[in-house]
Amino acid sequence: MDLWVLRVVVVAISAGLAMQLEPFGLPAAASAALGAGVAGALIAVESRLRRASLRRLIGAGAGAVLGVVCAALVSGVLGSSLGPSAAGALQAAALVGFVYVGAAVGASKGEMLNLAALSIFRPDTAPSEVRKVLDTSVIIDGRIADIAEAGFMDGVLVIPQFVLWELQLVADSGDSLKRNRGRRGLDILQKLQKMKSLDIQIVENDYPHLKEVDQKLIELAKEIDAKIVTNDFNLNKLAQLQGVRVVNINELANALKPVVLPGELMQVFILKEGKEYNQGVAYLDDGTMVVVDNARDQISKTIEVSVTSVLQTTAGKMIFGRYEHDGAPAPAPSRPSRKSSGSTRAYVAQRSGDA
Repeated sequence: MDLWVLRVVVVAISAGLAMQLEPFGLPAAASAALGAGVAGALIAVESRLRRASLRRLIGAGAGAVLGVVCAALVSGVLGSSLGPSAAGALQAAALVGFVYVGAAVGASKGEMLNLAALSIFRPDTAPSEVRKVLDTSVIIDGRIADIAEAGFMDGVLVIPQFVLWELQLVADSGDSLKRNRGRRGLDILQKLQKMKSLDIQIVENDYPHLKEVDQKLIELAKEIDAKIVTNDFNLNKLAQLQGVRVVNINELANALKPVVLPGELMQVFILKEGKEYNQGVAYLDDGTMVVVDNARDQISKTIEVSVTSVLQTTAGKMIFGRYEHDGAPAPAPSRPSRKSSGSTRAYVAQRSGDA
């Protein structure tokens, strides 16, 4: 708000000065309009430069300086062979052309600069307080609030304005399911802001030339040297390919699941029957699927099973066990055939859907 007040004052001052000076012999009204127009153009340039990254600004400045040098050389070489009017036109054209080309090329190549190598551009946060940019998926998921409340999410949490816009679009969706997910995400943000141990920053950095939110997140993480916190598998891989560090909440959850070894005994509640003959399916408290042989007739009962194997998949862990009837162990399952391998993939797909 204060910035807009300052801009209005600048426009008013510019219009008043132009009215007093009357440039080009224009009348007072036309001079005031000219002054206001010049001030408006300067404000538009200032607004665009504020959204540009520091690398682009440095690159554009260096390119503009190089353009001025090139324009001076061209004018000095060719100006002496031309008349006064032609020399003046050549100098103006060379200055405008070379400065424009230099600034445009320098801005496009500015992302290649390594500002971390210069001590004056070191980030103002300590190494233990690296910024973390939150993705829309991880906000809607909600587990980030529990992790932060437990003290495992320190540093500065950055929430881009374009993520808030996307979250608002989801919350205003006509689909009730999407609307509830969006509102849940907004509630999670309020919960995070109330935590005194967290430093929440909402940034207005936007990249109009990029349409996808994932690309904007990667660009922002590069600009402020931050990590991306997400649950999106595709964003995870894309960011890693572009050299951006990623914190995946799903990978953290899989790493914290209890470790079981073949031969261990565990108590499980058989929830439903499995896809293979005489199999039952149970779930641990963390959602891990347990497939139990010889447990089809034990549905809705809590039984003790012996772990036979553990399968790690992209959807999480799957535990295979065996139920012993009357204290006598059932025959060990045979080596999985091609058909059983397909069933395993079906269980993985089923686990992904349940998750």
